[in-house]
Amino acid sequence: MHVTLADICDVSSGFTARARLEEASDGDLVLQMRDITDAPKVDASGLMRSVFEGAVGRYMVGAGDVVFRSKGERSVAAYLDKDFQSPAVAVLPVMILRTKAAVMPEYLVWAINQPEAQRHFGGDARSGTIRAVPKASIESLPIDLPDLATQQKIVEIDWLLRKEVELSSKLLLLRQQVVTEKLKLVARALPTAT
Repeated sequence: MHVTLADICDVSSGFTARARLEEASDGDLVLQMRDITDAPKVDASGLMRSVFEGAVGRYMVGAGDVVFRSKGERSVAAYLDKDFQSPAVAVLPVMILRTKAAVMPEYLVWAINQPEAQRHFGGDARSGTIRAVPKASIESLPIDLPDLATQQKIVEIDWLLRKEVELSSKLLLLRQQVVTEKLKLVARALPTAT
């Protein structure tokens, strides 16, 4: 089934910070643009804490939510998995995507991060000092929405592909190190040129 993101998600802006956020060990966790990387899920261990003035309840995100980086060179999404145990305040330019249909957060992130979606955002992005994707562009993103079983299979295959790429990179690095060490041994063993 072909839908738009607005058909399956409520899209809302993160909290607007009027001043620079200061670290405070007794404050709320803060989810900022820098916390959304090319990884499909947010790593909660690196989030800072800060104290907020006023009500921030509607900006709180937790397990099952999807967040979107609307500014920067690449506009990517990430999900908050079950390991995300404490809620965090999402701060602009982070957008909050809460599903309202039968869609897995992991699948939604996969779909948003595909090249076609990135081209969609690129065509609508506003240029300035920093590239920004407007909310209307996010909401109008076309999404193919298969049944949940198919979504699960896509997510699993994507995870396996990412794992293969990671392991291949590690193997290549190890191979380079072994060959370099062997070449060093050969260089030491040869007689000095005169």
